[in-house]
Amino acid sequence: MTEKLLQYIWQFQHFNAALLTTTENENLRINSPGALNTNQGPDFLNANIKVGDTTWAGNVELHLKSTDWTSHQHSKDKNYNNVILHVVWQDDGNVEASFPVLELQNRVSKILLNRYDEWMNAATFIACEKNIHQVNELAWKSWTDRLLAERLQNKSTIIFDYLKENNNHWEETFWWLLAYNFGIKVNSEAFEKIARSLPVVLLAKHKNQIHQLEALLFGQAGLLDGDFNETYPSMLQKEYGFYKNKYKLQRVQAALYFLRMRPANFPSIRLAQLAMLINKSLHLFSVIREATSLKEIKDLLNVTANDYWHYHYIFDEPSTFKTKHLGNQMVNNVLINTIIPIVFAYGVYNREELYKEKALQWMEQITAEKNNITNAYMQVGIQNNNAFDSQALIQLKNEYCNRKRCLECAVGNSLLKSYSQL
Repeated sequence: MTEKLLQYIWQFQHFNAALLTTTENENLRINSPGALNTNQGPDFLNANIKVGDTTWAGNVELHLKSTDWTSHQHSKDKNYNNVILHVVWQDDGNVEASFPVLELQNRVSKILLNRYDEWMNAATFIACEKNIHQVNELAWKSWTDRLLAERLQNKSTIIFDYLKENNNHWEETFWWLLAYNFGIKVNSEAFEKIARSLPVVLLAKHKNQIHQLEALLFGQAGLLDGDFNETYPSMLQKEYGFYKNKYKLQRVQAALYFLRMRPANFPSIRLAQLAMLINKSLHLFSVIREATSLKEIKDLLNVTANDYWHYHYIFDEPSTFKTKHLGNQMVNNVLINTIIPIVFAYGVYNREELYKEKALQWMEQITAEKNNITNAYMQVGIQNNNAFDSQALIQLKNEYCNRKRCLECAVGNSLLKSYSQL
């Protein structure tokens, strides 16, 4: 038994409440267990109980043993002056106090305790994988809704931090996020640094000239250093040299990685596509924010790197012709990890439900992500129909299952409730 589990049992009243009596054999009725207190003081506030013929209103403190009250020195803390009930797992001795004590160890289902213990010691993909399919559809849908909202809320916090850095400039924030996403994990931080070194105001001056945009991006990335045999990279090198002096640019100190990457994800290709996306639209975030359909955004993201890259993956090394489209997988990646989060964050920031609802609706319209997490959930019978499901499952795995937060999980709650009645 842990205090956290005891709190859970008390909060949801998962114990046999028939013919309750205190340790002094007084009749006890719980009218309200109170509200869980996450701050200093008693565990539950504003409870209501009836002891004998007297009704009491106040706070409830929980401990594994009744003598913990003394060892924790609560009697000397004024925060505990209004305690009306001491709930303990085991009554291990007399404690001088003015309130009654309720012992729970003989009133809780052994099946519940055993199952919780199994979960805490499980080394499987998720602790409840043998039972998760037993959760009813309505409870599961409600929980995945909350999980996705949590995930987007977490991403919104990062976006709000960016806004503080750039004086609430949404276009600049979007540019940083977009570049980070184009970096494909291994190069994401380097891409963000490149974006931060090239403000959108500066890029706007060159948006109609794709080779100037490429010169700025590749130059800041350090990919225009050295000598080139081909005309195009040599031209970009000269362009960058001119604009580096004009704008007093400081080249980004961050390595770009090509090793063990699919050629389509080479940083050179992603930077070229990023340049084309800037070339295609000046105020990207404004366009996205006001879009009414996901198709509008997909059309906006339907970019192809310029002709030079159809025959190259890196400078000075020709390859077989292949059009360098952004690709459906990358488009969905940008939608899921950049566009939808920032539209949701905009709605939160401005308290406009329209944008939050639009973000959630778009997530449901995107193809499901397939990765180790979603595949493993599917193996235990959980559906993954769209990106809404995928993102919820990723949030569930990373924030709840990995941390064994079963008592805070709607799945864990639902299953433990059923065990408490056995």
